[in-house]
Amino acid sequence: MQNTDIKVLVIHGPNLNLLGIREKGIYGTEDIESINKRIREEAEKLNIGVEIYQSNHEGEIIDIIHSAMGKYNGIVINPGAYTHYSIAIRDAIKAVDIPTVEVHLSNVHGREEFRAKSVIAPVCLGQISGFGGDSYLLGLRAVVLRLKQNNAFC
Repeated sequence: MQNTDIKVLVIHGPNLNLLGIREKGIYGTEDIESINKRIREEAEKLNIGVEIYQSNHEGEIIDIIHSAMGKYNGIVINPGAYTHYSIAIRDAIKAVDIPTVEVHLSNVHGREEFRAKSVIAPVCLGQISGFGGDSYLLGLRAVVLRLKQNNAFC
């Protein structure tokens, strides 16, 4: 992590460790390591610190969010399928009160009807979807822009 005033936590949710392998027609061919590399490069351009985690386990994602208090200024999260039903992740984001952007690789509003419903989005600054790996970069930029507007640094 860079030595900067702004620090952002990026969380990849369930099944994102299989990017580049699973459902390439929907999620593309880019793997998680390539996306992580691009996130780190973007953080360097923005002169911010970034840490990246991936977990397939709801409780672990909640623990990661809890551990962000006092350590990170912003969160970018792709909750994967937890988007649609994890009140526990929603409550964790709300409880830590850290500006958060929800991101998705695919356009969740152009897919099955259930994917358009997010229980996470109402406690986030906003939601970005449909831009593949770039969704993370856009989410990173969005949270940093909001933090700078509000002078919300650790």
